[in-house]
Amino acid sequence: MDMQLKPILLFFSYKLVRLALLLVAVAVLTFGLMSLSPIDPVQAYVGADMLQVSAAQRELIAQRWGLDQPMMVRFWDWFGQIIQGNWGTSMVFNQPVLQVIGQRFQVSLQLLAIAWLLSGLLGLGLGVLAGAFEGTWIDRGIRLYAYTLASSPTFWVALLLLIFFSVSLRLTPICCAAPPGVLAQNVTFWQHLHHLLLPALALSIIGIASIALHTRQKLIDVLHSDYVLFARAQGESLWGILRHHGLRNILLPALTLQFASLSELFGGSVLVEQVFAYPGLGQATVQAALRSDVPLLVGIVFFSALFVYTGNTLADLSYQVIDPRIRIGGRRTA
Repeated sequence: MDMQLKPILLFFSYKLVRLALLLVAVAVLTFGLMSLSPIDPVQAYVGADMLQVSAAQRELIAQRWGLDQPMMVRFWDWFGQIIQGNWGTSMVFNQPVLQVIGQRFQVSLQLLAIAWLLSGLLGLGLGVLAGAFEGTWIDRGIRLYAYTLASSPTFWVALLLLIFFSVSLRLTPICCAAPPGVLAQNVTFWQHLHHLLLPALALSIIGIASIALHTRQKLIDVLHSDYVLFARAQGESLWGILRHHGLRNILLPALTLQFASLSELFGGSVLVEQVFAYPGLGQATVQAALRSDVPLLVGIVFFSALFVYTGNTLADLSYQVIDPRIRIGGRRTA
């Protein structure tokens, strides 16, 4: 039992140490870049009423948020508090940073989850289809789609979908996560899904491309291998080869790419939520950056790094389910 637990404990210890170093580096870089930003945080905080604020009031605002202190002093004060579980207070929302992140992430999580599943399932399916029919019109069509969208900006794709489905066809709402003027408790499941579908499609449509191209190439390598040629010589059908040899060998790379795409989805949600005025964590990130809300922006970056790292760790653990030969700590069974 001890021999079985030791690799697992070493694995999690290694992951925790790497996570701690990553979070410290992210915090230092983000805090430093925001502190060196040319945007005046007091002016961004006050906004259009800046001309009506006196110098004394500016000084009081700076003292209230600790903006009158040197950058290193503010960083160590913030870092000391975050170790104690206090992530600070948002200047934009005037709420604790953890509360803002929690409320906004609940909205964004539904968008991210649907986009993540769509990009994974459709990307894997299109990649298998293109690899299985290499060189045909099906393969060429899928590659054209993938190469085109892989080089397309997320906000541009979102705008095209918004213009086509919401403005021209009027099939989907133009904005928001619910009908305007309707209280949150009165929004039905279908109304929420109606507002969520197009932003999720816009967020997932580009992620499909990279997974499809990667899966296609891996499947082609498998289909050209010696053991597949031997299976063909024995009369094995294409479906049988895909089921017994292809899927098993392409699932691990596809799963790795799928979990790695969490960071791209998280970044893409910032642009998509802006286009659709979707009140999630991405929109809060833009507001924090434009108004120089250092505590909130650092907290969001801190949280996103933790979120993406957790996803990659789950991918490492899921390898054992897909391929039982893989064991934590590098041990393999025959």
